[in-house]
Amino acid sequence: MKKTLIALAVLAASGAAMAQSSVTLYGVADMVLHKDKNASTKLTSGGVSTSRWGIKGEEDLGGGLKAGFLYEQAIALDNGAAGPGFDRQTYLSLSGGFGEIKLGKIWTAYDDIGGATDAAFNANVLGPVALIFQSQYEYTANPKNGFYYASPSFGGFSGAFSTNLREGVANSRVSAFHVKYEGGPLFVALGYQDDELTNEKYTRLGASYDLGVAKLLGTYGRAKNADVDEWSIGADVPVAPNLVVSVGYAQSKQDGGKAERGWSVAAAYALSKRTTAYAGFFDANAAAVNGRAGAPDSRFGVGLKHTF
Repeated sequence: MKKTLIALAVLAASGAAMAQSSVTLYGVADMVLHKDKNASTKLTSGGVSTSRWGIKGEEDLGGGLKAGFLYEQAIALDNGAAGPGFDRQTYLSLSGGFGEIKLGKIWTAYDDIGGATDAAFNANVLGPVALIFQSQYEYTANPKNGFYYASPSFGGFSGAFSTNLREGVANSRVSAFHVKYEGGPLFVALGYQDDELTNEKYTRLGASYDLGVAKLLGTYGRAKNADVDEWSIGADVPVAPNLVVSVGYAQSKQDGGKAERGWSVAAAYALSKRTTAYAGFFDANAAAVNGRAGAPDSRFGVGLKHTF
C-alpha cells in the first residue's frame, strides 16, 4: 500500500511538472508588392518584418526559475527558400529573479533596441531608417557562440549585455550593451556595440513619447571608425482604432561626404489581431541613391503581414 501511494505521488508530481512545461510553434508571414522608379515591380518577402518560423519552449523549474530554448529560421515566401539552418536564433536560456541568461546564437544587446523608435513601423522595404542608415546593414546582428544577459526591470530601468567566444577565429568577437527606460508614455534606450567582424564601433540612442494623439519618434546613430552620423525623426498617428499612419525622415552623413536623406509615409490597417494590411511610399535624394546604402530613388509598396 505504501509503495502504491509513493508511486501515485511521484506520478502526480511528474504530471504537475509536465503541466508547467510548454512548447510553441510561432512565426511571421509577410509579403509586399513594391515598385521602384525606373525598375520592374517586385514581390518581396518581409516587407515590414522578416518572414520566419520558430519553435520555443519553457519549463517552470520552481522557485521562480525557468529553463527555455528557441530555434528560429528565416523563410523567403516569394521563392520558398529557407535560411541556412536556424540562421536567426538558436539558444538555451535560464531566467528568474536575477534576469535572463542566454547561450547560443543570439541577437546582440545593441540589436535589441534597433527599430524601437523608427518610423514607418521599422519596415524593411519602406522604412526611412532601414533604407538610409548605412549602419543598419553593416553591424553583426547575431554572432555565433554567444552569451547574453538581460537584467530585470528596476522602476522602469533595465539593461542587457552580450558577447561571444572567438573559438580560434581572429577578430570575430562582438560585444554590446544597452540600457533603457520604459515608463508610462516615455521610452529611452542607449546601445553600443564593439564589432570586430566589421571593425567598427556603433552607438545608437532612441526615444519615443506617446502623446495619445500621436507617438513621437527619434533616433541617433554613429559609426565611429567610418565617421558616420545618422539621425531620424518621425511620428505614429492612430487615426482610427485599427488604422495607424506613420511618417518619418532620416539622414546619414559621412564626414566630408554628402548627406544621404530619405522620407517615408506608411499606413497599417489591422484586419484582425494577427493580420495587418499595409502600404507606404519612400523617396530619397540623389546622394542616398548613389551612396553606400544604395537607397531606391522612390518606392511604393502594398503588403500583408500575418503572425502566428
